[in-house]
Amino acid sequence: MTVELTEVGLSRDEVVAVARGGDEVSVGPAAVTAMERGAAIVAEHVASDEPVYGVSTGFGALANTSIPPEKRALMQKSLVRSHAAGMGPEVETEVVRAMMVLRARSLSMGYSGVRPLVAEGIVGLLNASLTPVVPEYGSLGASGDLAPLAHAALPLLGEGVVRDSSGELLDAGDALAAAGLAPIELMAKEGLALINGTDGILGMLVLALRDFGLLLKAADLSAALSVEALLGTDRAFAEDLVALRPQPGQQVSAANLRRLLADSAVVASHRFGDTRVQDAYSLRCAPQVNGAARDALDHARRTADYELESAIDNPMVMPDGRVESCGNFHGAPLGLACDLLAIASADVGAIAERRTDRLLDKVRSEGLPPFLADDAGVNSGLMIGHYTQAAMVAENRRLAVPASSDTLSTSASQEDHVSMAWGAARKLRTSLANLRRILAVEITCGVRGLELREPLAPAPGTAAARDRLRVDVPGFGADRWLSPELAAAEELVGSGALVAAVEEKIGELE
Repeated sequence: MTVELTEVGLSRDEVVAVARGGDEVSVGPAAVTAMERGAAIVAEHVASDEPVYGVSTGFGALANTSIPPEKRALMQKSLVRSHAAGMGPEVETEVVRAMMVLRARSLSMGYSGVRPLVAEGIVGLLNASLTPVVPEYGSLGASGDLAPLAHAALPLLGEGVVRDSSGELLDAGDALAAAGLAPIELMAKEGLALINGTDGILGMLVLALRDFGLLLKAADLSAALSVEALLGTDRAFAEDLVALRPQPGQQVSAANLRRLLADSAVVASHRFGDTRVQDAYSLRCAPQVNGAARDALDHARRTADYELESAIDNPMVMPDGRVESCGNFHGAPLGLACDLLAIASADVGAIAERRTDRLLDKVRSEGLPPFLADDAGVNSGLMIGHYTQAAMVAENRRLAVPASSDTLSTSASQEDHVSMAWGAARKLRTSLANLRRILAVEITCGVRGLELREPLAPAPGTAAARDRLRVDVPGFGADRWLSPELAAAEELVGSGALVAAVEEKIGELE
């Protein structure tokens, strides 16, 4: 499919399709018209004596430095070169592609004053599957993602390095020539427009929204498996009971748990005559924790959707001819959203670990063997899988510390409050990768616990999860190399295959 850039923005699904699916991109006629209008306004200002930031002046703390007309084109090229000052490991291909399509999206709205040629250059790289090499460190989230975007812009000039679809590292000039693309000669404002945006932050947030939404379904599934395996009750999830506290996410999570546990012979086996009054918090409060994470996710989705409709640059080229400086490039809204999701991810992982610990502890597991092992003592079962899970839970707690509250001053104090939103987005990606693994460990333990409850039959939903897991992860016997099996479970969680198998049996989870 082809994603068309217009003058009104993109959807989250379109960004994911380009970033992960490799969908091609086109610049639509409305976007061409909008960019031509903005470029004409910039050309008028270039011909005037009025100082305009980034057009006839320097940048940042050099904003009061007047640039003579004969050096203004060189200034734009020099800006891209000098700002491509990142360091560290390469950013993932999907993040760079998301960043690129989002920068082209913002330019296409016509408020950056660039020619259509510039957005078309970015699109050319995307469609040729040429991905600029972008180092991880360099963005403070204001003025946007300067260094990452500069690295992404260098290949448009025929400079820097790219990776092709096979991952081979190529000189950008050679790669452009091989793809039939020509370098761009930047004009006034165009270098600045290429690097002054929140596109890297937004791209990572959009990808995280997709991932977290799937993981929250998996979190409800992992909770249901543990509730069942630990002989917990579903009574705490009753619709009329949770409705007394109408938090939206809680209602969704509780509904999922009711469907996942419906018709469970395991749950029914102790519904009457059980001397226990109530379950531990990690079982009983699963909808409250997973639901609060859903509410955080909804907030972050709204923030991302607003940004996907936003023109992000500085200065902005207005339809009435003004070229005005502003702060729309500041990443605070996105940074706060990313930090909130990292907190939610840490909490979802933390409650999953508590359930896992309970499954493995013979004192609290309601009759299950120590560490779910065959011949415990000779075998250690899933003991160290829990250690691995706990290590990632601990890391996610550290990653939950906000980045957006940690500002500092740069550019000779002209840029004296920065968002650190890039850092917030980077740590969110790590947190969600950890959460994926944390849930995989709980699901592995929960399925093992259910099998040990036989001949009692689990619910159709949790049975479907058990059956799908066992396709890739063998049933337990004597100890063996555990890491590949946990990795296989992680893949089933991350790809959505496990949740899909459950939904095929009981219908789509919310």
